[in-house]
Amino acid sequence: MGGTKLEIDLGAERLLAAERQGEKIAVEIKSFLSDSPLTDYHAALGQFLNYRLALEISQPDRTLYLAIPLTVYDAFFQREFAQLSVERYQIKRIVYDPINEVITQWIN
Repeated sequence: MGGTKLEIDLGAERLLAAERQGEKIAVEIKSFLSDSPLTDYHAALGQFLNYRLALEISQPDRTLYLAIPLTVYDAFFQREFAQLSVERYQIKRIVYDPINEVITQWIN
């Protein structure tokens, strides 16, 4: 992609391509497993921005979403810093419940 090879995380972290109501999307799934949600967010944000740029080059019709666990959304993403960051970087989010394996919220 643009002369750069991107390695996509496998396992708990992964990038999925899908369709939602006819819209082509890609979903970067993050688990936020470390002791520091801020550290996890920094890594997720960097990957998200790079993946979004790569998609703009290779698949411009696909919209990227960051999938985050419900508990992390409730605890970390309600903080002012996180809210300002996702607004500034225009991060579309999917909130998921990893226990029940369901999406609880789509945030554009």
